[in-house]
Amino acid sequence: MKVKMILPALTEAKSPFWRPIKYSLFPPLGLATLAAFLSPDDEVELVDDHVEPLRTDDRPDLVVIQVYITNAYRAYALADLYRAKGCHVALGGLHVTSLPDEAAPHADTIFIGPGEQTFPVFLAELRAGCPQPRYVSSAGRTIHGIPPVRRDLIKRGRYLVPNSIVVTRGCPQHCDFCYKDAFFAGGRSFYAQRVDEALAEIERLPGRHLYFLDDHLLGDRRFAEALFEGMRGMGRLFQGAATVDSVLRGDLIERAAEAGLRSLFVGFETFSPANLLGSNKKQNLAKDYAAVARRLSDLGIMINGSFVFGMDDDEADVFDRTVDWAVRHGVTTATFHIQTPYPGTPLHQTLAAQGRITSQDWDRYDTRHVVYLPAKLSAEALKTGYDRAYRDFYNWSNILRASAAHGSVKHCAKHFGYAAGWKKFEPLWDVVIKTKWLGVMTPLLEAVLSKVSRQDKTASSGETAATVEAAAVQTQVAAVAP
Repeated sequence: MKVKMILPALTEAKSPFWRPIKYSLFPPLGLATLAAFLSPDDEVELVDDHVEPLRTDDRPDLVVIQVYITNAYRAYALADLYRAKGCHVALGGLHVTSLPDEAAPHADTIFIGPGEQTFPVFLAELRAGCPQPRYVSSAGRTIHGIPPVRRDLIKRGRYLVPNSIVVTRGCPQHCDFCYKDAFFAGGRSFYAQRVDEALAEIERLPGRHLYFLDDHLLGDRRFAEALFEGMRGMGRLFQGAATVDSVLRGDLIERAAEAGLRSLFVGFETFSPANLLGSNKKQNLAKDYAAVARRLSDLGIMINGSFVFGMDDDEADVFDRTVDWAVRHGVTTATFHIQTPYPGTPLHQTLAAQGRITSQDWDRYDTRHVVYLPAKLSAEALKTGYDRAYRDFYNWSNILRASAAHGSVKHCAKHFGYAAGWKKFEPLWDVVIKTKWLGVMTPLLEAVLSKVSRQDKTASSGETAATVEAAAVQTQVAAVAP
């Protein structure tokens, strides 16, 4: 067969305000994973609409499209176009699973839930001439023994982090606002790869840097321990995501640091116990967020903190309090979100039952727009506060303050270089992308992620300030270097 696999661009990626670097980070691993089930005789093309032109003048036998909520309208338009040509169109992804009846009219086949078990069945039935209109993942979910990701289909030079990898599926937590929780309904919601297969996949990747896109890399302790033990001595530098409680529990985070962990996405989300209870994020209750920040800083691990605004206990002071805490505790980068009631989640069900959903325009469900009635804030105040939080956290004075929060001179410099390079040189990133120099930036990224530990010499306040000032100059030079 001739097969075309498409990741349509998210709506914001086609707007005049989009950040090209944000959509040039990771290749579409989900599609590349499914492509591994195709026959060696199949002719397959994988197109990421964010980083390359999407031609629609072809006529493949099979078109597979991955659908997220904010690319849904574009995905449906592409599906309709290819169906009109007589192509068999299959749709899958988070949004299709949440709203299968919405997606079904635009496809010949839809997939509900993860596709490792259902996609091979579909391919066999398609070749036999009897494909089903709907495939539902439920029992028997596993990623043991699945074929290696088709990385030959990934255009590595178009991504800053081509070495992205996923070694688990789902998450052991069940937060009410989480879109992905609905994706795994009806079967196992968290499961891991075999350690030997995960290590073999890592060995396939060139260079030093890796990014684990798993929702919770530390979620299965036995798997994570064995993974990190196997990675020791590989000389890898990697980034990943984990929960507050997993950072504080036991010594797993130390094992990760020894294996090469240098940056961690942490879901702090909110400081309010009422918000945590209301969103079923019980794993954060009674946890010392400051202890999380200290432990990671001592290990030389940078923090990408996630925070959600607009929960029912949030009032007008939540924005400034959150930014101040993140800066004081040395959070390197922050990802702020406006609470968004994704369809298929308990949060959406609750707000819909209360008559508080104000928009069903999926283009606005991007955590940057207000699509519901907040409890203690106006929609305007929520949006204004969210925008101000981003501006304030990433102003130069707060980048300097947050950098100086670390006890190690090297960590201060690393923090400053990473935060400033990510947010303060947007036009230069655009030039790098347009001139196809992203691959040249990888050694710079690896240098910034170099090891920092509690054994590093502790700086005096004056020494720290001087180091940060020097890092500012180095960052500006590095950002323009080819």
